Amino acid sequence: MRHVWFFVCVAIFCSFTVVGAEETIGRIESLDSGFAELVPATAKIEVLAEGFSWIEGPVWVPDETGGHLLFSDIPQNSIFRWSKASGATLYMKPSGFTGLDSYGREPGSNGLALDGEGRLIACEHGDRRVSQLTEGGGKITLADRYKGNRLNSPNDLAIDSTGVIYFTDPPYGLPKQMNDPRCELDFCGVYRLDVDRTLTLLTKQFTRPNGIGLSPDEKTLYVAQSDSKQPVWMAFSIGPNKTINEGAVLYDATDAAKTAPGMPDGMAVHSGGAIFGSGPGGVYVISPSGKLLGRIFTGGRVSNCTFNDDESVLYLTADHQLCCVRLK
Repeated sequence: MRHVWFFVCVAIFCSFTVVGAEETIGRIESLDSGFAELVPATAKIEVLAEGFSWIEGPVWVPDETGGHLLFSDIPQNSIFRWSKASGATLYMKPSGFTGLDSYGREPGSNGLALDGEGRLIACEHGDRRVSQLTEGGGKITLADRYKGNRLNSPNDLAIDSTGVIYFTDPPYGLPKQMNDPRCELDFCGVYRLDVDRTLTLLTKQFTRPNGIGLSPDEKTLYVAQSDSKQPVWMAFSIGPNKTINEGAVLYDATDAAKTAPGMPDGMAVHSGGAIFGSGPGGVYVISPSGKLLGRIFTGGRVSNCTFNDDESVLYLTADHQLCCVRLK
């Protein structure tokens, strides 16, 4: 059974509140019959806990008790753990910046994922790296430089069945973003990290690459662009040597971004192929062909989402709230 090695955390005051499942927000919008195959008509957006700063990067961890969720609170430089039995508790601090001084508004970890051995892999803003949590509680740096230059602030990641890691590297973790004097790259890249730790730049066409995901057959790479001038989800074909083509727009959220807060951000790809992508006002459910099937509309900013192990629940990191939607 998969597991994540426990990390001894430093106790801090946490102001979040565990909420009963009876509290709900927003609405569910079905726009196509394909949506009903995934999300039941009776589904609601349930609030599980709230009072965080800005949460991101959720990952479901199967365990002997039924599983738990890990997610980042970037401004708090922390990772929290949520389970049905225990609610939300602090899991790790620091999570993304281990320096002595303060480091901007977003120092913590962002995207989280499990590798094939159940180890926690994290994108860290402050330490500007992709890391692996080890059995003893320490961390190994998997990638922090490209051609000798430090990465900007790794944001989100997807791991394929062979252990290859795809990740995005926008500047959000740098205190002054691309104008920060510590910035060593003049572009925001999408990268492939091979199992031998060779780092390959796949594309630098994005101004703000953010969420990333793989199709179930691992032949398509999805990347969200969090730029108000081009808020889109892109799809790229992955070749036999794991390079990508020039890509095409899967779905354009320009009109939606005019009326709802937020940009295309983190995503979860269903085993049936549908992309659950956080975007303006909620989560957009998009078919592999680019058709909008429906929306899970909170009305606020949603940073990311993930499924539990049997895809019966979708978990949302929605600004200061942790939410869920029960699926078919």
